[in-house]
Amino acid sequence: MDPKQRSLNLAIGASLVFHAVVLSIHFKFPDALSNAKERALDVILVNSKSATRPSEAQAKAQANLDGGGNTDENRRAATPLPVSAQTKSGDELVEKRRRVAELEAQAQQLLTQQKSPKTVTATTQRFEPAPPAPQALSGLDLANSRHAILQLQGQVERQVEEYNKRPRKKFIGARTEEYKPAQYIEDWRQKIERIGNINYPAAAKGRLSGSLIVYVEIKADGELVTAEIQRSSGHKVLDDAALRIVRMSAPFGAFPAEMRQQFDILAFARSWTFTSADTLRAE
Repeated sequence: MDPKQRSLNLAIGASLVFHAVVLSIHFKFPDALSNAKERALDVILVNSKSATRPSEAQAKAQANLDGGGNTDENRRAATPLPVSAQTKSGDELVEKRRRVAELEAQAQQLLTQQKSPKTVTATTQRFEPAPPAPQALSGLDLANSRHAILQLQGQVERQVEEYNKRPRKKFIGARTEEYKPAQYIEDWRQKIERIGNINYPAAAKGRLSGSLIVYVEIKADGELVTAEIQRSSGHKVLDDAALRIVRMSAPFGAFPAEMRQQFDILAFARSWTFTSADTLRAE
């Protein structure tokens, strides 16, 4: 065989072997990268803290907080809306005064430019259109604005006074640890059951049974302020009977001295059950 032909065959063979080796090499990402998942850390700010750590925390914060607020529902306060600007009576007068001062400064600046020897000719200088002249504020406008300010001030003072006169109200949940309110509510429950079983609704005997939640508010002297059905039993007869029993049981006992010092109205909600044995059980 010709030496040149032999060299060509060897070169082709070597090239085929080299490409075969290169094509047999495969690249693979590490398992750590292929199994990586995006992880986000949810951190919130709280304005209170609890002595105990929650068993199932929902987010990270600077302190332990095991619930709060006035509801047992699982909620997180959030809003996507920006804070809206608040306007008050009298802002219009302040804005007009600021605008007048701004226009006077612009007029003074233009007058200074006209008196300067370096001022260019009017044919080569470009001026922006002058803003409209401000309306002069009359004494009547100033008097009206002052009257609006005084009226707003009086309204705020009246609202603060009315707020301070409102009765102090205490809301008690089903799981209370305060001794005085707990004992008072227990006495209330016993009286409700006693009056309720004596005046059990005749239309429900042997026919209807069910549970409902009654919300009540009681003043410090024992007077009933509010009684309403917070969750219906599904039977109007039982709902009406519950409200009638509460009103028949009033007035209740007066608050002890310790409770009077803390609040003026006691508000709470309790579950009632009209059983199939024609008895009333309050919880």
